[in-house]
Amino acid sequence: MPNRLAHETSPYLLQHADNPVDWWPWSAEAFEEARKSGKPVLLSVGYSSCHWCHVMAHESFEDQETADYLNAHFVSVKVDREERPDVDAVYMEAVQAATGQGGWPMTVFLTPDAEPFYFGTYFPPAPRHGSPSFRQVLEGVHSAWTDRRDEVAEVAEKIVRDLAGREIAFGDTEVPGEEDLAGALLGLTRDYDAGHGGFGGAPKFPPSMAIEFLLRHHARTGSEGALQMAADTCERMARGGIYDQLGGGFARYSVDREWVVPHFEKMLYDNALLCRVYAHLWRSTGSDLARRVALETADFMVRELRTNEGGFASALDADSDDGSGRHVEGAYYVWTPAQLVEVLGEQDAELAADYFGVTEEGTFEEGASVLQLPQSEGVFDAERIASIRARLLEARGERPAPGRDDKVVAAWNGLAVAALAETGAYFDRPDLIEAALGAADLLVRLHLDEHARLARTSKDGRVGANAGVLEDYADVSEGFLALASVTGEGVWLEFAGFLLDHVLVQFTDEESGTLYDTAADAEKLIRRPQDPTDNATPSGWSAAAGALLSYAAQTGAEPHRAAAERALGVVKALGPRAPRFIGWGLATAEALLDGPREVAVVGPVDDPATKELHRAALLATAPGAVVAVGAPDSDELPLLAERLLVSGEPTAYVCRNFTCDAPTTDVDRLREALGR
Repeated sequence: MPNRLAHETSPYLLQHADNPVDWWPWSAEAFEEARKSGKPVLLSVGYSSCHWCHVMAHESFEDQETADYLNAHFVSVKVDREERPDVDAVYMEAVQAATGQGGWPMTVFLTPDAEPFYFGTYFPPAPRHGSPSFRQVLEGVHSAWTDRRDEVAEVAEKIVRDLAGREIAFGDTEVPGEEDLAGALLGLTRDYDAGHGGFGGAPKFPPSMAIEFLLRHHARTGSEGALQMAADTCERMARGGIYDQLGGGFARYSVDREWVVPHFEKMLYDNALLCRVYAHLWRSTGSDLARRVALETADFMVRELRTNEGGFASALDADSDDGSGRHVEGAYYVWTPAQLVEVLGEQDAELAADYFGVTEEGTFEEGASVLQLPQSEGVFDAERIASIRARLLEARGERPAPGRDDKVVAAWNGLAVAALAETGAYFDRPDLIEAALGAADLLVRLHLDEHARLARTSKDGRVGANAGVLEDYADVSEGFLALASVTGEGVWLEFAGFLLDHVLVQFTDEESGTLYDTAADAEKLIRRPQDPTDNATPSGWSAAAGALLSYAAQTGAEPHRAAAERALGVVKALGPRAPRFIGWGLATAEALLDGPREVAVVGPVDDPATKELHRAALLATAPGAVVAVGAPDSDELPLLAERLLVSGEPTAYVCRNFTCDAPTTDVDRLREALGR
């Protein structure tokens, strides 16, 4: 019989609706039940495409005996970290402080006042590698709760006190300058893996935000080392197993430092960020590989993640049916030599194995290989390879597909809107701009209420109950600002303004300028979450700084620029010390140092000369440049005000830091003005 999760919108919670565990969603009622019954709370946090979450669910939460014990002694609460990043952040901080590590599934035991007192991540069904079994943990916690309640309360109070002391106040420090960004570049150079690209060792995550910083730093300073690190890392990833060589798009991370074997889940946010990075790499270098990967990744998002309502689904699972009824990680993506022969015949299979690095012993598990492009040299027949790729993709389409998490997350859709709008504009793909407009339209229609407040998620056209957090407001603004630059439609700038006004009022500390991840009127947790570091996505903090800066450049709004500058104080503090974890903040700081440039293109919208000037403006590498395009008498965008045609010709104006160049009708002069 289904438990209380049966009516939730989250695919992750619905995966647990038929567990024998008597789950509650995160709610005041769950904690009231804990108070009434005198039981502690088991908080279990995960997400739908998390491999080890599935494993623990199957081993423990689907087990009747374990469920009976849980139901007798605990109030069990299940949280989707993607729906409630605030709950996840607060307790993950406690887990990391207590154990020195974190991850999902996250398992935390709380008092009925939501104060944590015991922590862990995945617990096995039997003791393993020095880790106790889940049942042993439950029995130990139950025993402590029953026999040493005062001690437990003391521990919980101390943890909450320690967390409260971690408040960050970088809002009143100076903005980062040349030296700070040079120091960040030096830090990245030290961490750089010259042999394989990327930073650090295994596991290796795609460093999309650090690459964005490197590209902008190169554009501003001419640093060849910065461009080389960016280009080499992008090439290594695109040739590795982390990139889907048949269908496009990137997996979450590589388990090895060579990018060979991925953790196979595909997340919307990774693909949105990487699509944009490869488009920007092409803009900087003209690389054919960057162009191909940007377009294939955009096509992957539209083909496999777009929902019926026009938004983009959160993720594809790592696991799928291997054809025998077993759910196996990577089953959809990997190939054995025999499978190649079956689809392609002997000769083409031999070529495919050579081209994609499929070996007899396999590069993954059980003799299977992850497809890569290991040959950087040698000549291959392009038509024959295209035919092989098409046949393999068709055959793969017959395999049981990985599950899809259809939840639409506002922040990640904002990132997708920005990526698709720009990629569509760069490569003359109006269909991609249309896809961006469709997602933006869904965010406005469904996620925004009449007070311009943003809901975090929706599914199947039904909006979720959870309020948007800082990253939602910031990333959706980022998407709308990109659309305004690409389409010239002022409505997107207006919507960004509504959202960023909320950032100023609801998410910013009035005195210090410090940013919080939740609104001032959001549900009160044991601490108000606040994390300025960029991890899998830009932090709300640095994303807000970037969107505020772009909005100020488009509109001249001084409060928004001042807020962006205050927010960037944290980059001055963290950039030289931990550049890998503040990449988007560093990229925004590059834009601030460059101005950012403000480009207004005026002319009849259908005039080829207007379009050429607009395209040159969009392709400018000047960090964070904003673009407005419209007819000379247009009041769509503030940057167009009082901009006149020169000699009746379409004209571009470039300004920065309250100073403007002479207007130009010459596209080459515009390109020159927007270079270094």
